[in-house]
Amino acid sequence: MKQAARGRRASLDRKIIRAGCASVPSAWARDLPARGLPRVRPRADGLAEPQAPVARRRECPRASRATFSVSGHASRKTRVTAGATVSQMDFNDQVKCFRFLDEDSPLALADICLAWVSRNLETLCTVCEDGSLQFYSCPVFPQELSDLLLHAMTDMGVLDDRTVGVFRNVERLRLKRAWLHSSCLSADAFRQALCMHRLQELNVSCLGGDITVSDILHGLSSNKDCRQGLQRLTVIGMNLLSAASDPSPRFSALRGLRCLCVAWTQLDDSGLEDICSLPLLESLDISGTSVTDLAPLRSLRAGLRSLTVHGLRKLAMPAADLLSVLTSLELLRHLDVSNSRLVADREGLVRQLLERTGTLEELVSLDVSGWRGVSDATVQAFVEARPGMRFLGLLATGAGGSNFLSGEGCLKVTGEHNLAQVNEALRRYVERKSFLQEVLRHLHILISELDVGPQPEVLKLVCSAMQKHSDSASVQLVATACVFNLTSLELAQEMPLSLLGNVVRQVLAAMKNFPSNEQIQKNCLFSLCSDYVLQVVPFNRYETARQVIMSLASYDNETLQRICVAVVSLLVSKLGVEDLAQFGGDEMIVKRASVGAVDSVLNFALTTLWNLTDERPYTCLLFLQCQGLELYMEVLETYIFEPSTQKKVLGLLNNLAEVEDLRGALLDEELLEYVVSVLSSPAVAVEVSYFAGGVLANLTSSRGPAWDLDTQLRDTILQELHASVLSWTPPDHVMVSYRSFQPFYPLLHHSQASGVQLWALWGIHLVCRHDVSQYSRILTVEGGLDTIRALTSDPHTHRDVQQLALNILTLVEPGATSTGPTYKYTTEASLTQLNGKLYCSQKNSD
Repeated sequence: MKQAARGRRASLDRKIIRAGCASVPSAWARDLPARGLPRVRPRADGLAEPQAPVARRRECPRASRATFSVSGHASRKTRVTAGATVSQMDFNDQVKCFRFLDEDSPLALADICLAWVSRNLETLCTVCEDGSLQFYSCPVFPQELSDLLLHAMTDMGVLDDRTVGVFRNVERLRLKRAWLHSSCLSADAFRQALCMHRLQELNVSCLGGDITVSDILHGLSSNKDCRQGLQRLTVIGMNLLSAASDPSPRFSALRGLRCLCVAWTQLDDSGLEDICSLPLLESLDISGTSVTDLAPLRSLRAGLRSLTVHGLRKLAMPAADLLSVLTSLELLRHLDVSNSRLVADREGLVRQLLERTGTLEELVSLDVSGWRGVSDATVQAFVEARPGMRFLGLLATGAGGSNFLSGEGCLKVTGEHNLAQVNEALRRYVERKSFLQEVLRHLHILISELDVGPQPEVLKLVCSAMQKHSDSASVQLVATACVFNLTSLELAQEMPLSLLGNVVRQVLAAMKNFPSNEQIQKNCLFSLCSDYVLQVVPFNRYETARQVIMSLASYDNETLQRICVAVVSLLVSKLGVEDLAQFGGDEMIVKRASVGAVDSVLNFALTTLWNLTDERPYTCLLFLQCQGLELYMEVLETYIFEPSTQKKVLGLLNNLAEVEDLRGALLDEELLEYVVSVLSSPAVAVEVSYFAGGVLANLTSSRGPAWDLDTQLRDTILQELHASVLSWTPPDHVMVSYRSFQPFYPLLHHSQASGVQLWALWGIHLVCRHDVSQYSRILTVEGGLDTIRALTSDPHTHRDVQQLALNILTLVEPGATSTGPTYKYTTEASLTQLNGKLYCSQKNSD
């Protein structure tokens, strides 16, 4: 099937190159590269030749050992990085959401172009007098491409009364198979744009607006080609009439119908009688309707091959009469009499149906799910009497436990006894909420108790269920629990990255849709709390971090707070410069991150704020306005013997001190005396003393607000700073990394005290020792080497400063290229240590 789908896509690619691209307007062609699409290069013969696309890199991570956290969720080591940008990732996801594509398929040219056209209709079209759109210039589309364009517009949510107007051009956009599921159209727009086409298939399920089934039938009946040629019609969930007084819709006008689905409409007995007069009808679905009597079906016994009567709650026929009708349909190959209420078969309907011999001998598919009290022996005897059987629906019946009914062979079975049955149920019942809840519950039990290994197909089906029933708390609750179990430990590393990206999006949707459901929030956060997922999988990290912060703001539960802060800490370290600036400028975010967190997540919260305030003056201001300084003073006093905590607090205070306009808020004698004691204490590690020195160097700088405290205190600070810097021994590991030295250059001015200059030079020398190529480039680009050379040649420069400056010039090689880190400090900490000490790799600040 996948090969056939790829073949169809390849065929469509050739058609669009030959027929579509040849006539593509020049404005479209010029804009393609800007949209991330292949440029169309004109050829001498007038056709268009697409340039070779850039090869897509595919991530193929291998499984590695993972550890399990105290909180009960997994943490995975990271070994690859995601390369997709958010905008390109979102575009690719939108393209893959319609038509044949599986998770790892490359995007077909036809799909890319149609998605681009759908997104840019306003640019490509002119507005008619009635407000509808028409293409400025439109080639003659192959019929398959016209169908796909309509499908793409529907799936991407752009089909409405205005945009559907492009299909009024029947000569150039010819439709045969129209798919308008869940769009919003008026009856007039539908009639003018679609009813003039020679439609063979039409799906208007869940169509919004004021349109009814009666309007659709009236419009289709006005076209002779549709009356005779329409073969498939699906109107699931539609209103039959706009008012109770309207005449009943007449399906019998569409004489060519072979397949009709009117599930979950208000179809009644008179409507069923009208349908049963269709001469060519072969397949009928009346699930969830108001039908009370199935006797009219007898008139279809000569042609009906598929019948679905799932969930007929108003059916008032005795079991014997119902069996008589069903068994009279001798040509039936597919029969679905499943029960959405999942109740016992008190009248013995299913048992009698299975025990009857010599009837329904053509069946290949039977679904009796939801009728409890069915035995394996009865089902097996039924199947053995019909060797052509290929499917049995036995979910919530009690049957399916025998080897014969395992569903692992040619006979597919839906049930709850093994993973094969559960998978089949997920595939077939995604539209049926009651069944879906039941099968997800059993899936959760199976994957919790058994070591089933990586199950990407199952995870994909669970995501489909979450997307289909995004408004159902009961489905989301059990589905998110399944997601966690399917992606825990090393299982996620065996999943396609694109699939995991979709998982994250569905999880975020659940968090947004059910903000007050604590268990759903907890399930979602546990699923997100994974090093591998957060660092490798392509998804919108800014929106994810913001949504997690929203959960942190809504709940006081200690477990939720712990997970929220852990996830946000890691996500913030992965944000780009623009996203980080926007994230740090959100007052709500800074307020929530500044509140007093429980001890077990304090390190994560401190690291998050450290990153948020890095070279972000507005974020630093928000921190002060949210009483963050008072909180940090308390943290310093409480965790006096915790170097990791002290370092993070002093690192953030250093960020504040770098902002000249905010230095006045830090000029507090009690705070300064404490920082001096940290700086000068021989028992304090250099990782802590260094950031204490940074705070003091910036506050005693000759630039910024005037020093309004005791001048003797300033002199003491400068003396201690000078002496302490000379006493430091650089650590062997990477203590900190910088993306810029801009905050250092003002401290190297000739007017600064020697202690201030020494601290800045020591920091530059520290990082250059570990990655000279990276930082020599930064110094060269920013002009920092000239500043350092000026110190060596200035006769007024202290000799200690001159010596350290000469050491840097000796070490640095101007013009070296960079392959090193670009972050001031990172927080790629393993989430495994959620309840204990934070362990980090050497390149991190922890």
